[in-house]
Amino acid sequence: MSNRVIIIGAGPGGLATAMLLAKAGLDVTVLEKEPRVGGRTSPIEGGGYRFDLGPTFFLYPQILEEIFAAVGRDLRREVPMKKLDPQYRLVFGAGGELLCSSDVERMVAEIARLAPQDAPQFRRFMAENRVKLEKFAPCLQSPWLGWTSLLQPRLLGVLPFLKPWKSLHAELAGYFRDPRLQLAFTFQSKYLGMSPFQCPSLFSILSFLEYEHGIFHPIGGCNALTRGMARVAAELGASIRLNETVTEILVENRRAVGVRTAAGELRADAVVVNADFGHAVTKLLPPQHRRKWTDDAVAGKRFSCSTFMLYLGIEGRCDQLQHHNIYVAADYRRNLDEIENQHILTEDPSFYVENPGRTDETMAPAGHSALYVLVPVSHQHPNIDWTRERARYRQVALRQLAKLGLTDLEKRIRFERIVTPADWEGKVAVYRGATFNLAHNLGQMLHLRPGNRFEEAGRLYLVGGGTHPGSGLPVIFESARISARLLLEDLGQAT
Repeated sequence: MSNRVIIIGAGPGGLATAMLLAKAGLDVTVLEKEPRVGGRTSPIEGGGYRFDLGPTFFLYPQILEEIFAAVGRDLRREVPMKKLDPQYRLVFGAGGELLCSSDVERMVAEIARLAPQDAPQFRRFMAENRVKLEKFAPCLQSPWLGWTSLLQPRLLGVLPFLKPWKSLHAELAGYFRDPRLQLAFTFQSKYLGMSPFQCPSLFSILSFLEYEHGIFHPIGGCNALTRGMARVAAELGASIRLNETVTEILVENRRAVGVRTAAGELRADAVVVNADFGHAVTKLLPPQHRRKWTDDAVAGKRFSCSTFMLYLGIEGRCDQLQHHNIYVAADYRRNLDEIENQHILTEDPSFYVENPGRTDETMAPAGHSALYVLVPVSHQHPNIDWTRERARYRQVALRQLAKLGLTDLEKRIRFERIVTPADWEGKVAVYRGATFNLAHNLGQMLHLRPGNRFEEAGRLYLVGGGTHPGSGLPVIFESARISARLLLEDLGQAT
C-alpha cells in the first residue's frame, strides 16, 4: 500500500508538493478550509470582475516550470502567460518616473532620462548580481538542518557576497547615486514585507531577477497558476478536499500521525503544513508537542508588514495606468518607519496598483477595469483599530490614486471589496495579518527559519513563506521541492 500523506492547505506550496508526491506514487490528500484552492493565491470574483487576492507579480517562472516538467507537464501549456514590457511604471513622490523594462538597452535609456550619471551602472549591477545569484542559488535550493549547515562549502563560497553588515539600501547606494534609483532597485524588499533600510543586502537578487528574467502575467491572474496546479495534482491522483478545516495535527511519540477535522481523525504516514506558519503552529499543534515554538516564542519573532487592500471594479478603462504601477512616497524612509516601528497609519503612503485589463481581457467586462490596490501598512498592532480606520483609510487610498491620474475614480466604482490587516488575520488565518509571514532579517533566515523538516515532530514538514527559503512565489515553490524531497527520503522513496 502507498504511503499516505496529508497536506494542510491548497496554497501554491501545498499544491506544488501534492504534484511532486502524487507523481512519486504516494497517496496524497490535500485538505483546504476554503471552498476554492489557492490560499492567498486565489481569486476574488463579482460582477464580472476578477482579482487576485494576493500575489500579482509572477517572476522567475523557471522553478515552477521545472516542477511541472518533473511531473511530465508543460507549465506554459497548462497556464498560458504573457511577459510584460514595460514590467511596471514607477512614480516617485519626489519627482520623476521610470518605465522599467527587462530590455537592457531600454532600461539604460530610461535611467539616463532620470539620472544620466547613473545609467552606466545598470550593467554593472546586472553583471555582479548575476554572479551573486549563481553563488547563492544552491543555498536556496537545499534544506538547512542546523547551524552545522553554515560550515558547508556552498555557504563558505557565498560569504563574500552576503555582506551581513550592509542593508539592501546601502548595497544599492554603491551602484546608484540618485536616491530615486536606489529606491527603484530596493523597493522589491516589500515582497518580503521588509524595509530596504533593514533588509539584508543579499536580496538585491530580487530586482536582478526581474530584469534578468522578466515579469509575467498568467492569463486570468496568478490564481490561474494554483487552479492549474490543482488540476494537474488531481490528474496525477491527489485528492483535494475543499471546505474541510483541520483543527489539530495529531502527534504520537513525537511523530505526526494525522490530523483532526470536523469529520473526525484522518491518519497518515506524514503531514505537510501549507497553512500560515504562525497561525498553524499556535492553533493546530497542541502546546504539549511544542518545545521550541511555544506561543511566546512565536510572538517574539519579527513579522512582516501587512497590507490594506482595495479591489475595485471600475466602469470604463484606465489607460493612464500600466499593468503594474508603483508610487513611492516622497518621504519613503518615514513611511517605512511609521509602518515597521511606530505602527501608525501614514497619510502619504506608498502604494501599488495593478491594472491587468491592459494585458488580459478576461479580468473585467468589456470596457471596464479591475483595479487591485495595495497599501503597505503595519501588521496588527494595538495602535491601529481597523473597525474605526477602515472607512477613513479607504479615502486615503482613493486620494493617493489621484497621483497616478485617477481623479474621478469613486463615481465609477461598480464593485468593491476591502481587506484590512484585521481581515487577513481573522478571515484568512494569517498570524497578526502579516501577509509576508516571518520577516527575512539575518536572525530568521536559513537554519534560523522554521525547518522544512519541522523540528517539533517527526514526519511533519513545512512548505510556504514561513519556512526556508522564504516568502514570494518562486521561493515558495522551491520550499515545496525541498520538503517533498525530504519527505520522500524519510519514507525511503527517494529517487
